[in-house]
Amino acid sequence: MVQFEELMLSLQALKPDIDDLSDALGMKSMLSEIQQLELKSTEPGFWDDVEKSQQVLQKTGALKGKVEAYEGLVSKYEDAQALIELANEEEDLSLLEEAQSEYEGVKAELEKQRLQTLLTGEYDKNNAILTFHAGSGGTEAQDWAEMLYRMYTRWAEAHGFKVKEVDYLDGDEAGLKSAVLLIEGENAYGYLKSEAGVHRLVRVSPFDSQGRRHTSFSSLEVMPEIDDKVEVNIAPEDIKMDVYRASGAGGQKVNKTSSAVRLTHIPTGIVVASQVERSQYQNRDVAMKMLISKLVEIKEREHLEKIEDIKGVQKEITWGSQIRSYVFMPYTMAKDHRTGYETGNIQAVMDGDLDGFINAYLKAASRGELQ
Repeated sequence: MVQFEELMLSLQALKPDIDDLSDALGMKSMLSEIQQLELKSTEPGFWDDVEKSQQVLQKTGALKGKVEAYEGLVSKYEDAQALIELANEEEDLSLLEEAQSEYEGVKAELEKQRLQTLLTGEYDKNNAILTFHAGSGGTEAQDWAEMLYRMYTRWAEAHGFKVKEVDYLDGDEAGLKSAVLLIEGENAYGYLKSEAGVHRLVRVSPFDSQGRRHTSFSSLEVMPEIDDKVEVNIAPEDIKMDVYRASGAGGQKVNKTSSAVRLTHIPTGIVVASQVERSQYQNRDVAMKMLISKLVEIKEREHLEKIEDIKGVQKEITWGSQIRSYVFMPYTMAKDHRTGYETGNIQAVMDGDLDGFINAYLKAASRGELQ
C-alpha cells in the first residue's frame, strides 16, 4: 500500500545516518575501552583504593550506557521496519498510526544521540550551576525571573536530571531577586550552556492595574560544576565572607538559622551564595565550589591564561543584550536572536520545552556560525 511504502522509504533514509552515528560515537573504541576497564576491575588490589575503583566503575557504566543507547536505536529501527513490512503485506491500515509513531520514535532518538556527539567541550559532561538574576523593573522583573526558574526546573526534570536548590532570595512582592540551581546529570552543562544570557519578556503585566504591556529582563548565568580534582589557588585575603539568615520560596525549604553564606571574590567582584545546607561550614564549602566553578568557566570562555586575568565585567541586564525574547502580547512567540529559531507555542516553552532552542544552538556552534 502506498502509505506504508512511503513510510518505509522515509525510514530507510535514516539508515545511513544511523550507520554514521556509530563512527561519530566511536562505538568500536568504546567497546574496547569497556573491555579494558572490566579487566582492570578484576586485577588484584583493585578495591584497595575505593575512590579510584569507583571512578573506574562509573566510567564503565557511562560507556555501557552509550553503547546500550545506540544498540537500542538500531533495535528500534529494526522493529519499525518489521512493523511496516507486516502492515504492508497485510494491507492493514489500522496499523498505520502505530507505524508512523515507530518511525517518529526512531527519528527523535537518532537526533538526540547525534546531538550528544556535539558535546565535546572539556566540561560539557559536568553538572550545571544556574544562577538567576532579576533585572531592573521591580516586581514584574522578579516575577519573570521566577518564571524562568520554573521553566528550567521543568526542562531538567523532563530530561531525568536531578534539581537541587542552592540559594533563593525572594522578591519584594512576588517572584525572586536571585536564585541558584544545581542541575545534576551527564551533559547537563553541555546542553544548558546555550541558555546563558539575558532573557526578555513582553506581556500585559498582571501587576499593572491599567493592563498595560511591559517589557522585562532577567539574566541566567550557566557554569559547569568543577570537581575537586581541578586545583584553583585563591588567596584567603581575596575572599570576603558574609553570614546571614536563610530564606526560601514558601519559607519552608531551608533552615532559618544564620547559616547562609555569601562569598565575594574581591579582585573580580564575583558574588556567590549558598543557604541550602544546615551548617555555615557546609554552605561555605558549597559557595566556595561555586566560586571556583565560576572562575574556571570565565577563564575558559574568555580564553585567559590565568584566573588573575578575569576582570569581572558583566553584561547589563537591559534592552539590546538579550539572547532570546518571549512575547505573550500582541502575539505569542519565543525567538532566539542568535540562531533565529522560533516557536509560537509560548506555553509549551514556559513548561520547559526548550529542546528546539538548545538543538539549534548546538548545531550552529558546531558549524561555527555563532560569534
